[in-house]
Amino acid sequence: MSRVGVVVFPGSNCEHDVVQALGALGGRAELVWHSETDLSGFDAVVLPGGFAHGDYLRPGALARFSPVMNAVAAFAEAGGPVLGICNGFQVLTEAGLLPGALQKNRGLTFLCEPTTLVVTSTRSVLTRTATLGAELVVPINHFSGSYVCDDATYLALVERDQVVLRYRDNPNGSRGDIAGIANEAGNVVGLMPHPERAFNALLGSADGRVLLEGFLASADDVAATRVDLVAAP
Repeated sequence: MSRVGVVVFPGSNCEHDVVQALGALGGRAELVWHSETDLSGFDAVVLPGGFAHGDYLRPGALARFSPVMNAVAAFAEAGGPVLGICNGFQVLTEAGLLPGALQKNRGLTFLCEPTTLVVTSTRSVLTRTATLGAELVVPINHFSGSYVCDDATYLALVERDQVVLRYRDNPNGSRGDIAGIANEAGNVVGLMPHPERAFNALLGSADGRVLLEGFLASADDVAATRVDLVAAP
């Protein structure tokens, strides 16, 4: 069973949702306090939603200096699966692990509602088991969720197949309807919607399940490699 670290910053509030969802899907998720400096025992890492460090200055601006972020960067550099959800996406952009930034929603309105996502790439640790072009109903819950970047960055994201999810009906003004992106290697993904709140139909939708299953499959690949290394003569 793969082991997933769920990083907790002061102000995180979605960490238990992530732990429950991944556990229900067969993963073993554990909370990791933001002062941790070693993530080598994990097979995947999640930065959950919330208001890390109170979102002072701007969302993610302080969290990127937490000691754990050096470990997250090293984990990502080694090819480990890293997922940032909502505030976690903001932290990943602030830390430079993903390009672009998240700014206040169009209309300066907090949004908490179901939204329809379109899978635009399956070349990532999150969307690998999804179907290209599939539409997924997954909730959003954010005030600063509008993705922005310069023209060169946007063209690079499109050309390198790094835009993994787009909104069907853009709710927040994100450039190019972007809801989620990956790094060039595909092992670091950030998205504003909350798949952990849509893994069971009792929650209103189970469409987030395919995304979390893809992420766990990526973690399982890492875990299997560890086993192979241990078993090797």
